[in-house]
Amino acid sequence: MRWLLVLACLGALGIACSSEAATDESSTGRVPAGSPRAPQGVERAAFRPRAVVSGLSNPTHAVGIKGEPRRLYIVEQEGLIRVFDSGRLRAAPFLDVRSLISAGGERGLLSVAFHPQYARNRLFYVNYTDRDGHTNVVEYRSNGTRAIPSSARRLLFVRQPYANHNGGQVAFGPNGRLYVGMGDGGSGGDPENRAQNLRSLLGKLLSINVVTKGVRIEGLGLRNPWRFSFDRTTGDLLIGDVGQHQVEEIDFTPKSSPGLENYGWDIFEGRSKFEDKALGPGELVGPIAQYSHDDGCSVTGGHVYRGTNKALRGRYIYGDFCSGIVWSFAVSGGAARDLRREDFKLPELTSFAEDAAGELFAVSGGGTISRLTP
Repeated sequence: MRWLLVLACLGALGIACSSEAATDESSTGRVPAGSPRAPQGVERAAFRPRAVVSGLSNPTHAVGIKGEPRRLYIVEQEGLIRVFDSGRLRAAPFLDVRSLISAGGERGLLSVAFHPQYARNRLFYVNYTDRDGHTNVVEYRSNGTRAIPSSARRLLFVRQPYANHNGGQVAFGPNGRLYVGMGDGGSGGDPENRAQNLRSLLGKLLSINVVTKGVRIEGLGLRNPWRFSFDRTTGDLLIGDVGQHQVEEIDFTPKSSPGLENYGWDIFEGRSKFEDKALGPGELVGPIAQYSHDDGCSVTGGHVYRGTNKALRGRYIYGDFCSGIVWSFAVSGGAARDLRREDFKLPELTSFAEDAAGELFAVSGGGTISRLTP
């Protein structure tokens, strides 16, 4: 996610903004900015934000887990994980790593992922920038109520050359590996060409075997994949990759993909040529959808909805941090279909979240968690 270069832009979590423009389009053709809007109806009316938690400190991420249907685990940038349980926010944090991290701008505690067998092994994983600003992915064990600090086991350490473009997402894939989104190292325009270089872990989608700590590059050519998710039904991957000056993009990779994907940065920004140089290895994958900086400046990737609202089921829902605009589309045959702008906005949108049942929530950096679906 692209955060503020100057704090005056949008507050503590701020995102770098640009006035340059490009097109707003899906993989099925051009969609004029601002249209079409979502149709109204009985089921559609249920898709609106209703605040359920407020007063949080710069929340960046939230997740629900199997076996805990009434809980959300909420990540705060300064280094806490809070638990929203049965309609109430617990006073005691689930995890406190404030003494270990640097927070502010794009740095901090950025995400959490729970092991698929968490109910049995109590293992979970966090991504944070340490006191020197470098990326750490660390495993912890909990006692079911709180993390056990002495259980910390570092799986990944990556030096960050600049303070921005840290990526920050961790999530388990359908193959049981822990996926990590890594930005290109920062500055602007990928000056050291890290995203296209397989000798660097920056600008990559990585996966980790959490038992052996083995790291594998799954994709390259990413600028700042702030949020990505796997469709809980199909296993397909969708990535929100934050653009430079013109285009924000959503990338798609099917579960059946046979090999290394190259998402194009910094040869391309979205579908537009950014720099004239040789493309690195892997199969070039263009965005399934993109929009211009007329409609925002920092994409927040979301989820394919798999909850109880039949009218929304199977649609990928995402938005923009700067403008608060929310869009959705259906994925069919690897293409975005029926792209539409929804009829509400989500200010300071840092993340979307799924609960155990697949219902959707939105995280606002201003301190609020909103429920979007029944």
